[in-house]
Amino acid sequence: MRTKKPAAPASEEQPDAKLQRAVQSVEVGGRLLLTLAEGEGAMNLKDLAALAGLTPSRAHPYLVSYGRLGLVEQDASGRYDLGPAALKIGLACLQRLDPLKAAEPAVLQLAAQTGHAVALSVWGNFGPTVVRLIEARQPLHVALRVGSVLSLFDTATGRAFASAMPDDTLRQAIAGPLGRMDATGFDGREAALARIREEMRQRGVVRAVGSPIPGVNAFSAPVFDMHGRPVLAITVTDHQDRLSSAWENSAARAVAEVARQLTRRLSGQLST
Repeated sequence: MRTKKPAAPASEEQPDAKLQRAVQSVEVGGRLLLTLAEGEGAMNLKDLAALAGLTPSRAHPYLVSYGRLGLVEQDASGRYDLGPAALKIGLACLQRLDPLKAAEPAVLQLAAQTGHAVALSVWGNFGPTVVRLIEARQPLHVALRVGSVLSLFDTATGRAFASAMPDDTLRQAIAGPLGRMDATGFDGREAALARIREEMRQRGVVRAVGSPIPGVNAFSAPVFDMHGRPVLAITVTDHQDRLSSAWENSAARAVAEVARQLTRRLSGQLST
């Protein structure tokens, strides 16, 4: 005789259902935190709940719990904003974020998208230094490799850093090892530096047309960290037959966009 398995008591919940409710609860509450993070300042309960897609009565218990954890705080008028615990989490995340590791997927995609050589550079002890190089789809015969130190004013990578570095830093670099690549010196480059910075301001990238290698063009843009410091430069380069020097070409736009996206990530910006 077959017996029917008794149903679980009402007080007992199936593990999957219990887990699903727990996950949904985190997601719902998380929408409130993300809404505060993306906002421009403190918000009242009604506006915050509406932007998070919740009713005020549903949002309020989450905010009470977050307030106890320090993730949310209220000002004197009762408006909600992110609390000290949220700041602590955000800063910890940014401090642990490795710029090179964060940039790796983006530069791989950029190389696949454009077919050009893509270089990732940092400001090293001797100036702009290549730390990652993805070869062009077609052969490109240039003396560029990991470890190469690049001219500050004659290369797109150098110009990207020059557009964002303080004058004192650039002057010290030119007075040091980089000076061997630039006999003009810093003071003789003031007009060129002003032009480079204006190009970056207007275009979001700088370029090198046939410099330092005739017949080879390049576009580059800096990536900034949470303190506004240029920590990386992303550069695409290729033969002039494959990479136009026109500002409007797709590769130049792609470099500018990748640099903007990485800057947003490294600086903790959630929205454009």
